[in-house]
Amino acid sequence: MKRIVISTGWLAMERIFRMVVSFFVGIAIARYLGPAQYGQLNYAQSFVALFSAIAALGLEGIVVRNIVNHPARKDEIMGSAFVLKLLGSLFTIALTIALIVLLRPDDPQTQWMVALIALGTILQSFDTIDYWFQSQVYAKVKVYAYGIAFFLISLVKLVMIVLHAPLIAFAYAGMAEAVIITTGLLIGYRIHGHSVRKWRVSLPCAIDMLKDSWPLILSSLAIMIYMRIDQIMIGEMAGDHELGIYSVTVRLGEMWYFVPIAIVSSTFPSIVEAKKISEELFYERMQHLYDVMAFIGYVVAIATTCFATVIVKLFGPDYEAAASLLIWYIWIGLFVNLGVARTSFLNTMNYTRWQFVTSLMGCIMNVLLNLLLIPRYGAMGATVASLFSYWLQTHGSCYFFRPLHRTGVMQTKAIFVFFRLKKIMAQLHIRSKGESL
Repeated sequence: MKRIVISTGWLAMERIFRMVVSFFVGIAIARYLGPAQYGQLNYAQSFVALFSAIAALGLEGIVVRNIVNHPARKDEIMGSAFVLKLLGSLFTIALTIALIVLLRPDDPQTQWMVALIALGTILQSFDTIDYWFQSQVYAKVKVYAYGIAFFLISLVKLVMIVLHAPLIAFAYAGMAEAVIITTGLLIGYRIHGHSVRKWRVSLPCAIDMLKDSWPLILSSLAIMIYMRIDQIMIGEMAGDHELGIYSVTVRLGEMWYFVPIAIVSSTFPSIVEAKKISEELFYERMQHLYDVMAFIGYVVAIATTCFATVIVKLFGPDYEAAASLLIWYIWIGLFVNLGVARTSFLNTMNYTRWQFVTSLMGCIMNVLLNLLLIPRYGAMGATVASLFSYWLQTHGSCYFFRPLHRTGVMQTKAIFVFFRLKKIMAQLHIRSKGESL
C-alpha cells in the first residue's frame, strides 16, 4: 500500500503540473490560432489518435500483468512487446497518411501535420520501459521523463507564439516532445541497472501476448473512435471553426483524466495479487476502486459545472459557446473513471474480449448519434452523443452479458457512492481498528 501511495503521488504530481501548465499554455495557443486554425490542429491530432490503438496494440496491462506473474522472463516479455509495438507503429503511420490523403486531397497542410504527428508513434514503442516501472509500482522515472519533456516543449510553444510561428510548427513540437520522453525513459532504465540490449524477442511470447491483446486492440480502437470521431465528424460536417470551439470543451473536460489513469496504473499490480490470494479480496479491492473513481468523478463534475462560464472566458470571446458544452461534457468523466477502473477487472480476469464487445457497442452508438445530432445541433449534438455512448460502453453494457453482471452491479453501487459514504467510512474504521489490535 505504501508503494501504491508513493507511486500514485508521483504520477499525480506530474499530471497536476501538466494540467496547470497545459491549461495556461492551451489558452495561449487557442487565443493565438483562433477557432479555425485551432480546430485544424485538433483535427490532425484527433485523426492520428483514431488509430493510435493499433500502435499500442493493447499491450500495457498485459505486459505489466505478465511481468508481475513471471519476473524472471522480464527481458523476453519486454523485448517481444517492443518489437510488436514497433511494427504496429509503422503500420499506423502508413495507414494514417494514406487515409488523410484520400479524405483531404486538397489540404496539404493538414496532410503534413497528420504525417508529423503520426511519426511520433515510432518513439512510443519505447513506452515498453514504462511498463516495467509500472510492474514495480515505481513512477518516478516516468514522471521525470514526461514532466521534463512537457515543460521544455511548453516553453518552446510559448516562444513560437511570440515569434508568430506557423501552424505546422506545433506539429513539429509534438515530435520533439516524443524524442525527449524516449531519451528520458532510456536514461532512467539504464540508471536502474537495466539495458534494452538484454531484451530478446521470443516468437511464442509475442504470439501469446497478441492472443490476449487482440480483443484489447479492437476495443481500444473502438474507444478511440468514439473518443475522437466526434471531432473528425464536426470538422467534416460543421467546419474547423465549430471544431475549434468544441476542441476547447474537450480539452477542458479531459484535462483531469490523468487522475483515474494514475490510480489504476498504481493499483493494478495489487489487484492482480489480490486475485491470487482470494476472490473475496479481489472483489473487495475492485469495489473500493470503483467507489474512489465515482467519488472523484462527481467532485470534478460538480465543481466544473459551477465554474464553467468563468473558465471558458479565459479563452477569449471567440470561444464563449464552449461554456454550455462544458457543463454537459464534464459529466462524461464519471463514466470514464468507471471505465478505466473496469480495465483492471477485465485484464485480471482475462476478459479482454468483453472489453472489445462493449467498446464496439459504445462506438456504434456514438457514430449513429453523431450522424443524427451534429447536422442539427453541431457541437452540442456531439456532446450529447458522447455522454450516452460512454455510459453504454462502461456501465449499461455490463447488463447485456452474464460474465459482466457482477462488475455492473459494483459500478451501480459506485454511482450511488454518496448514499453509501457513511457505511464505507464505518467499514474503514472497523478495519483500521482491527489492524491496530
